[in-house]
Amino acid sequence: MRIVIAEDSTILRQGLVELLTFRGHEVAAAVRDADELRAAVAEHRPDVSIVDIRMPPTHTDEGLRAAISLRAERPGCAILLFSQYVETKYAAQLLADRAGGVGYLLKDRVAEVSDFLDALRRVAEGETVLDPEVVSQLFTATRRTDTVDTLTPREREVLGLMAEGRSNGAIATALFLSAGSVEKYVTSIFGKLGLPQSEEDNRRVLAVLRYLDS
Repeated sequence: MRIVIAEDSTILRQGLVELLTFRGHEVAAAVRDADELRAAVAEHRPDVSIVDIRMPPTHTDEGLRAAISLRAERPGCAILLFSQYVETKYAAQLLADRAGGVGYLLKDRVAEVSDFLDALRRVAEGETVLDPEVVSQLFTATRRTDTVDTLTPREREVLGLMAEGRSNGAIATALFLSAGSVEKYVTSIFGKLGLPQSEEDNRRVLAVLRYLDS
């Protein structure tokens, strides 16, 4: 296979080059940021690219966003995300087209070199390969978003003000509601978000986290 590697860690990048070369693959380019990745894919048209998610300059999601743009520009462009982190928002977007040729493995969960090489081959052949932990977190994020979507417009207004740190009294004033009405909305929000009363968790904080996650 002809492969492009995008990894900002020099040691890991060089290690992947040596491993893949030793196994008989052609590493067409090994780069350290998203811009270099785009240029390398355009030049070499690899069978598959191995892409880290967090790369310069901000080390947040540059690699993942580059992968999404590459897939949009080059349908069928095979990408194997290889990261320490699960980024649910953009990962779901990457998988949304269901076209295959996409993988997402977590660096600290790959126990055998043979498993990694097999996943790389399968992605190059058009399959979708996901670490079970990635699947679990994507499912959880999707479920949370779907739950928030069940809220009425007024409940979303109330939850939005909760996210701003406002008390029930302040929410009542802002929305010209009675304190009792706000309390009913808050109770309904907790119910729809599946947040039962608990001594261990602050339901108000958890509700806001769900809102922000959506």
